[in-house]
Amino acid sequence: MIAVPPYKQILKEDGTVVWDMESYEWLLNGEDFESIHPSLQRQAVLNMAYGLYEVVPDRIYQVRGYDLANISFIKGDRGWIVFDPLTAKETARAALDFINDQLGERPVTAVVISHSHADHFGGIRGVVDEADVRSGKVPVIAPVGFMDHAVSENVYAGNAMNRRLFYQYGVLLSRSPFGHVDQSIGKNTAAGTTGLIPPSRIISKPIEQITIDGIEMEFQNTPGTEAPAEMNTWFPQFKTFWAAENITGTIHNIYTLRGALIRDPLEWSKKINEALFRYGSKADVMFASHSWPRWGNARIQEVMRAQRDAYAHLNNNVLHHANKGVTINEIHNVYTLPESLKQQWAAHSYHGSEEHNSRAVINRYLGYWDANPTTLTPLSPSDSAPLYVEMMGGAAPILDKAKALLKAGQYLLATEILDKLVYAQPNNNTAKDLLADAFEQIGYQKESPSVRNSFLAAALELRSGIPSGSSPKTSGPDMIKAMSTQLWLDFLGIRLDPDQTAGKAFRINLNTPDNGERFAVELSNDALTSIQGYSGNAPDLTITVERDQLERLMTGSADFDQLVQEGVMQLDGSRAVADNLRSMLVQFTPDFEILPGTTPAGSNQGVNANPAQPLRQVEPADTAGG
Repeated sequence: MIAVPPYKQILKEDGTVVWDMESYEWLLNGEDFESIHPSLQRQAVLNMAYGLYEVVPDRIYQVRGYDLANISFIKGDRGWIVFDPLTAKETARAALDFINDQLGERPVTAVVISHSHADHFGGIRGVVDEADVRSGKVPVIAPVGFMDHAVSENVYAGNAMNRRLFYQYGVLLSRSPFGHVDQSIGKNTAAGTTGLIPPSRIISKPIEQITIDGIEMEFQNTPGTEAPAEMNTWFPQFKTFWAAENITGTIHNIYTLRGALIRDPLEWSKKINEALFRYGSKADVMFASHSWPRWGNARIQEVMRAQRDAYAHLNNNVLHHANKGVTINEIHNVYTLPESLKQQWAAHSYHGSEEHNSRAVINRYLGYWDANPTTLTPLSPSDSAPLYVEMMGGAAPILDKAKALLKAGQYLLATEILDKLVYAQPNNNTAKDLLADAFEQIGYQKESPSVRNSFLAAALELRSGIPSGSSPKTSGPDMIKAMSTQLWLDFLGIRLDPDQTAGKAFRINLNTPDNGERFAVELSNDALTSIQGYSGNAPDLTITVERDQLERLMTGSADFDQLVQEGVMQLDGSRAVADNLRSMLVQFTPDFEILPGTTPAGSNQGVNANPAQPLRQVEPADTAGG
């Protein structure tokens, strides 16, 4: 520890609080809370560390506790090489200002982005000007596939992911022993402005060496691990290994509860093993984009082996049980870490959980079905629940039994029957309150904050309805501008209202001459399809617009009619086709009901059916935390 800042809050230019360590200071009073798992409470206390740290004397520093991730600074011959500039412009700028205040002002000579999750690139505009990147003055370095995955990973289901994020990250929970206490890999996600500057140099080889500002760096690409595009870094001059988010103070998510593609724990284990054999035998220091560094070769190898083995064991042991007939609906009650790994804190599933990660492994290899035909095409809960309630004799005996189960500490059994009653009777407030009681008690016992938050957020909604509130960040236009035109067109197809498409058909050619792209877009059989590099024969409409003008439409800074009136968009053919397409689109909103009886008055269940700008792209989901 070099210095603690004199402030505990970081503000936007308009005075809005984007980061607030002060709201968690109750954790430092030395009290043990029965409503927090003791191991999670210890993790939460460790994540209260807030300030500037020296990792390698006079060479490598970290500012920790300014965001969900750490921002790291490597001291070059002339300036700072910044690794992973956090989620938000405001927190990244505050970190850069703080290290310059403490150690002397130095220019940023390069930025390295380890992977494609927002808490590792979103604050880039706080440490570098885009003009300096475009001119080549300050290189921005990222792994192969970074831009594709940074934008596309959470577009198609982005609205649903943002809604579910309210559960995983407890966005609207109070910061208290009965609410949000930590996020395991960091305290919380900054609520600032997220940006994106396209990298100027891509690391494309499995192993690639470069030298910048006198610092030698060897990058190890690790696609398909914690992120679909990710890389570790070896600093031979300092015998120091940067583990990105592949090795932190916790076992991570194989399946992340906000929603994402299932990850590959075996590949993750193999990439850690490669790093262990290539760098681990000679490393004196290991640091990462979350948690804290490790010093001493023996300790470094111990942590690397523990995490390598934890991911390998998860993959192999779950499949061992699956091959003996254990199903996705049973595995979370069967799988457990070996005792040797339970004694390794770095192998505990703080960010992930053994329960949802073990189910994810089976889902990855065998899918969601447990092979029981009863569950192949199940009734929706709201359809099946009334039968269960009728067979159990109605609401009164269910409530009596649930109260007895709660009193006996049988919280999961209580949720089994109360969940049925709430689905059958969404307005039964007594049932909803009891289910909320059970959810809270389960949440209090969980070591993983993601699981804890999910139960507590559900309890909050059962009692109070879906709360209004902002998402944990404010995106600038960068993420949408970085979307490919093909990705935007694909998402238009997802947004089509099926009630508006029956019996309709059309063909549109879309040309963006400044970048030479062309697309054939067709509505047929209620499906909107597009193909890049082709123009359809006999189109009903041809639209010609430069890509930078199309971005105005995508970001909402201009609407369709405005572009036509300005003469920057040319229409050749039937204007009615474009108007027809616009009338078919809905705009998704993250206010749909997850639990019955929680819908606020006036909610349209996740849809704004008449958006003011129907062609505007909804921002992608927040990928912070992985």
